Amino acid sequence: MGRLLRGAAACLAVAPLLLSTVRAADPAPFDLAGPMLKVRVTRDGVTLPVGQVPNLAAGDVLDISADLPADQSQNYLLVSAFLHGATNPPPKDWIDSAKTWKKKDKDRSLHLTVPKGARQIVLFMVPETGGDFGTIADAVRGKPGEFVRVTQDLNQASLDRSRLNAFMAGIQAQENTHPEYLRTVAPTLSTSLAIKLNADCLDKVVELQAACLIENRDTLVLTDVHSSSLTDTLTGAPADLAFQISATREAGLGYYSAYIGVVRDVARIFGAFNNPEFQYLPALGVPQGDSLSLILNTAPSFAKPKSVLVAGLPAIEAGTPPPLRAKGNAPICVSRPDFVIPMEGAPLIYSTGYARDMMLKVKDRSGKDVSVPLTARADKGGYVLSKALQPADFDRSIAGAIAGNWGFSAFNGPGVTLQFSGEKAWQMAGDAQGLIVGRDNLLSIDGAAAACVESIVVQQASAPDQSATWAVTDEDSIAVTLPLAKASPGKLTLKIKQYGIKEPTSLTVQAYGETSRIDGLTLYAGDDKAVLTGRRLDQVASIDLAGAMFQPGELRRDGDVDKLQVIAVDGAQARAFAKGQGGNARLALKDGRTVTLPVRILPARPALELLSMSLDRAAGKAAIPVRLTDAKMLPDDAGIALSVRAIDGTRLTSADSLEIATEDQSAAIRLADGSGFRLESPQVAIATFELAKLGPSTAGPLVFRLVQKGVQGNWQPLGTLVRLPQIQGVTCPTGDVPCRLTGTSLFLIDSVASDAAFQQSAAVPQGFTGTAIDVPRPRNGKLFVRLRDAPGSSVEISVPVTDK
Repeated sequence: MGRLLRGAAACLAVAPLLLSTVRAADPAPFDLAGPMLKVRVTRDGVTLPVGQVPNLAAGDVLDISADLPADQSQNYLLVSAFLHGATNPPPKDWIDSAKTWKKKDKDRSLHLTVPKGARQIVLFMVPETGGDFGTIADAVRGKPGEFVRVTQDLNQASLDRSRLNAFMAGIQAQENTHPEYLRTVAPTLSTSLAIKLNADCLDKVVELQAACLIENRDTLVLTDVHSSSLTDTLTGAPADLAFQISATREAGLGYYSAYIGVVRDVARIFGAFNNPEFQYLPALGVPQGDSLSLILNTAPSFAKPKSVLVAGLPAIEAGTPPPLRAKGNAPICVSRPDFVIPMEGAPLIYSTGYARDMMLKVKDRSGKDVSVPLTARADKGGYVLSKALQPADFDRSIAGAIAGNWGFSAFNGPGVTLQFSGEKAWQMAGDAQGLIVGRDNLLSIDGAAAACVESIVVQQASAPDQSATWAVTDEDSIAVTLPLAKASPGKLTLKIKQYGIKEPTSLTVQAYGETSRIDGLTLYAGDDKAVLTGRRLDQVASIDLAGAMFQPGELRRDGDVDKLQVIAVDGAQARAFAKGQGGNARLALKDGRTVTLPVRILPARPALELLSMSLDRAAGKAAIPVRLTDAKMLPDDAGIALSVRAIDGTRLTSADSLEIATEDQSAAIRLADGSGFRLESPQVAIATFELAKLGPSTAGPLVFRLVQKGVQGNWQPLGTLVRLPQIQGVTCPTGDVPCRLTGTSLFLIDSVASDAAFQQSAAVPQGFTGTAIDVPRPRNGKLFVRLRDAPGSSVEISVPVTDK
């Protein structure tokens, strides 16, 4: 990304050409070993090898020499050039050279002081031809901006190559020692070094994984903002434009090959400088100690035009400390056998020597400062200690800091919290009644050194042991996910083991069946019954509301909600609650748990009383009508008109409605204003409806109630709905023999008698489907009929007897 940011404008100029050729003619990767240079840098009396110098500064003294083999046959002129910037040619005295084939060190080496105002330095290895120095100097001074870009790109590619080398070295080390570990180590190496990981490689057989992981290495290096910033001296197009370019398919969709980019750009740039004598080849300088190994992508030519090797040294700029940060904020357990301080944000700590003399700084029990050397391990994802910390010397939890040097500058890194295993007992921090079997549960527990928990095993007598997962939430707290999907209600034991402590700590908790979900308790002033709503209300054993005890009654299901009627043990005590009175109800569950529920007494239900009722029976199909002898009987062939009066402070409104239903509410009708319910005044209303609307099979006691603003009044008795048979006639033969009654729906008759006491009667079998039955002879022209819908009462029929 750094290369794209710096050269976006130039990329746009050549984009059509590059995009059309990028897939067809990719240059070769940098895999040819070139010559080596020795480079040391001195600043303020301190000398460091180039491999530990991330940036140069004005006044630095550079000692540069070529490390060529003793039998080197081609003489190389080592040329250095300091650069101002893209638009400012360097003065002639900023360009120097050394004849590497000379015997004396002063002739064969460069001893340079970085001048004030210099931004970069570029090195050339030039085959000696005579006039070679002047040619290079003229080229640099003629177009300095092109060499600025070349140097930046080469530096960026060199840093990226260092990460790729570290990744390949880590993969190959595992391949040679523990190839089976690649599955776990490769992702860590990839994350540490910002290298693209081909996860499919880890699905291959062990013997093929390593080779697969480092295939296509020129596309593995991901963008690293920090390494880009170390070489970011010249800016081109706006940053957002460069990011857009980097997201294209041709630019690698967020990752790219610095090596391919360098070759393309350098080849284009140097095309203007090539002549019959020289051609320019880029060289990546990979530092190791004071050596700078030059890596080439093309074999150099020693015939005309001879190859000039071009390499760069770190930019001359203010130091850019690494954006090193601890991975996560959780404490780190020192007692772990694989203890590592995880780090992220700065891949160069693993692939270069820029971060040096890194230390972990802590205080022991006495307050004395202790510094322990650190080693960066990409395969472990952080820093490891050079020697172990002894628990006896430190508090159980200590604060530490990462510090050292970044090149010549002191570097203060992130702080970390370290913990040693402790033997303090663990205890629950969450809801003791909140563990429900049938699903996974989250349980918070407190103890000692949360980061040092090694394993948690859940034990229950009725089930096999299960391992639990957990997350550290604080220095001494963890959140445990208990696998209770197949557990049974009862006691569970958690075996919590910490690193370095042989025996685990036990914690016993109680698991319950699925808890009741309590939504609310509805109690109206003056009622001795209340309704509890929620889920699994079958678990409710009792309710205590301000000393008034309620016991469970009928439980009904309404959609996905349970409705449990609870009945006061002492009705008078419950009816004494006043409107608006509040308090907490204590619900006792059958498994011993308790639930507290806030309750406020609602205003009394709307109340009515029946004033009068009249029936309007239409002429039926029966030849012989049935006469009702009980005013509470409501025949199904009648229309009904009734008047009701509001009582106990209730006032009627046009928004009210009247409900008429069977006693079990299996059939009901609602009358509203304009549809059978009409106000006479705020105290009295008239209701009219056809009993047949309740349905042809509806019979038995009917009740009614007022519904006002969604609040339902108490049900009150209205009468008994009876279905009447259709009697067509009675025929009595001569002599002392039964008469014959004919009609339809005779199955509605229970029995027929000639007297009101039913001393002489004839029963009708259940399920009778006939149209005629034998009955006693009528007395005084009357028969008495008991209906199945009202077996305790009877109706009369006047019988015009026909002799036969």
